[in-house]
Amino acid sequence: MNGTLGHTGVLLGFAAAVVGIVVLAVGLARGRSQSLRGGRIYAPLILLGGVVAVVAMQRALVTHDFSLTYVADNNSRSTPLIYSITGMWSALAGSILLWGVILGGYATAMVWRFRSRADDQLVAWATLVMYAVAAFFFALMLGPADPFTHVTGAVPLDGLGPNVLLQDNPLVLFHPPMLYLGLVGFTLPYSFAVASLVTGRVDEDWQGETRRWTLFAWTFLTVGIVLGAWWSYQVLGWGGFWAWDPVENASLLPWLVGTAYLHSVMVQQRRGLLRVWNLSLVIATFSLTILGTFLTRSGVIQSVHSFSTSAIGPLLLGFFGLVLAVGVGLIAWRGDRLRSPGGIDSPVSREGAFLANNLLFVLFTFVVLLGTVFPLLYEALNSGSQVSVGAPYFNRLVIPLGLGLLFLMAVAPALPWRKSSAEVMRHRLAVPAVLGVLVVVACVLGGITGIEPLLAFGLGAFAAASAGRALVLSVRAAWRTATAAGQPPGRAALAGWRGLVGRANGGMIVHIGVVVIAVGLAGATAFGHRGTVVLVQGRTGSFAGHTVEFVGTRTVRTPSHVSKQALLRVDGGALFTPAISRFGTGGQAVGTPSVDSSLTADVYLTINSIPDKGGPWTFGVVVQPLVMWLWVGGGLVVVGSVLSAIPGRRRRPTDPVSAPVAGTAPAVDPTVDGDGDGAAVAGVPAGGAVVGGAGREGAASGGATADGAGEDRPDAEERPPAEREPVGAGDTP
Repeated sequence: MNGTLGHTGVLLGFAAAVVGIVVLAVGLARGRSQSLRGGRIYAPLILLGGVVAVVAMQRALVTHDFSLTYVADNNSRSTPLIYSITGMWSALAGSILLWGVILGGYATAMVWRFRSRADDQLVAWATLVMYAVAAFFFALMLGPADPFTHVTGAVPLDGLGPNVLLQDNPLVLFHPPMLYLGLVGFTLPYSFAVASLVTGRVDEDWQGETRRWTLFAWTFLTVGIVLGAWWSYQVLGWGGFWAWDPVENASLLPWLVGTAYLHSVMVQQRRGLLRVWNLSLVIATFSLTILGTFLTRSGVIQSVHSFSTSAIGPLLLGFFGLVLAVGVGLIAWRGDRLRSPGGIDSPVSREGAFLANNLLFVLFTFVVLLGTVFPLLYEALNSGSQVSVGAPYFNRLVIPLGLGLLFLMAVAPALPWRKSSAEVMRHRLAVPAVLGVLVVVACVLGGITGIEPLLAFGLGAFAAASAGRALVLSVRAAWRTATAAGQPPGRAALAGWRGLVGRANGGMIVHIGVVVIAVGLAGATAFGHRGTVVLVQGRTGSFAGHTVEFVGTRTVRTPSHVSKQALLRVDGGALFTPAISRFGTGGQAVGTPSVDSSLTADVYLTINSIPDKGGPWTFGVVVQPLVMWLWVGGGLVVVGSVLSAIPGRRRRPTDPVSAPVAGTAPAVDPTVDGDGDGAAVAGVPAGGAVVGGAGREGAASGGATADGAGEDRPDAEERPPAEREPVGAGDTP
């Protein structure tokens, strides 16, 4: 029954995608608005097919239906319920099913969001592309990645169970779905990019329409990567969180390019520049998600994170080539329409910083991609000879790029659009720069050595202070605006939260989160200590300034495994229990670390060897500073991403040219506020409405707006009065 129900769901999803493609194609070819509107119904049908298949698979896993090959290979009667549920994405066919149902969800959400524009050719083409991608993945489930095939011969009484690494930590319930929500989510901006190129409507703000969708996908992918690092740290027993493993890199590649796109798209929306570049980034992001699926699910790489092999590699690689060829071909075809009407006036400007940021991200991506695929290329070109690319290659090339990105994170928020001056930069960056220098001095006085960690700490402080300055200005502007509107002091203070929402302000919180992660990485990798202690029960040893007491042992039995635990007391505090567990009937063993975490350092404990009776035990000990700040920083990134998605004030229209627009508003006279910073007097637009109250610095840097939302504020005070733009025009809150 489960197999029949599952096949029915997969067939429904595939048929709905194919019929939807045909209906939309006919409607587009013949100009039938009714067909375009009717094409919407197939997205919910794709989702319904995926949900039916998922329900069938979960029912088979939970009830231990070993008549299905997938269940027999990835489940057993002793598997706990939580790991029976996660078994759906523990191997190839189930993970393709997860991809399909999530894609159906995105397609349904898209047609609902744009339901009022269903007969718009741009939306219709984007929907058609979504259906085409869905058809490919559902077709895989009808063929080489069928999760509902029946076992041949007699049905086994028990299954093999999941891989032991996939039933030793509950993070497996969250990490893969979050990754897939991110990776699959990039299908939507790719679909709109293709649609804009096919229709020739490249001047429309389709990026604005899809910005939040892209941001949501990026946020889910970020959460997935952070949870994956945490899972690796908690499960694998090596004391690390990122090993430049090919599967890890496969998720990092689209994240890097997607991050570049989220920055550079602001330049196009604000100035009309970088059109080809942005389209290329969108296409590259989605292409890399398909390449990552190929790398992780084709069996072509050896990885501790790769839990399946299959014959679908050529199909995924062919689809990757098709996705890339379609995107690049359309860009080449529409090249004449993609020319920007202007250029970057000065490299010392907001758009210049974004371009430099993008170049570093793309170079970062190239370094990671080369290191990931080079062993495959070498093996293919050298008759099967193998070579490996390890962490030293990545660290040597990536660390300078990371430091460069930290520097740009510090400088970019203070840069105005079009061009800047030394005086403006000195005024805005003096305090953050001094704080960065003071942090370096304090580190040196504290005995910290090494140019790379010192630069990381100093640039991190510089960048965090710069982002914090922008947030303070924005919150202050929101409070002043509320006060000027006559709100009571309490409500005016609460109104300050408006200074934390919107793309610019949420982005500053993301920057602070990235800084925290960078500082944690620098501390953990540069100042960690690894070693072993050999102890008999009742004795105490020391390592890297910490004492470890071997209190005793115990055995823990569960239906799925048997664990031999050592009871260790660290620095006279609580007990920690590293263990070696044996899962299933085959007796396969896996080590489970135990971690004493604090804000300053982690003490990471593992069992290296269990002796015969009465002999000494060997324990692995890893002491790493600041590891907890990796997870704190990841949380801040997620919070900032959510705040970025909350609507702020309306942006003004994109400037069609690079040259400054002649101002038509009355001259703006500077005044002096309580702390000496200039405050712009309200600009009066043609209609006579007063818009203002934002502090001078905040308005220039994009941090202070009329409602405190902090979107891209015009830099009126940076130009002579004759060249200033009217503050009110196009900036209606």
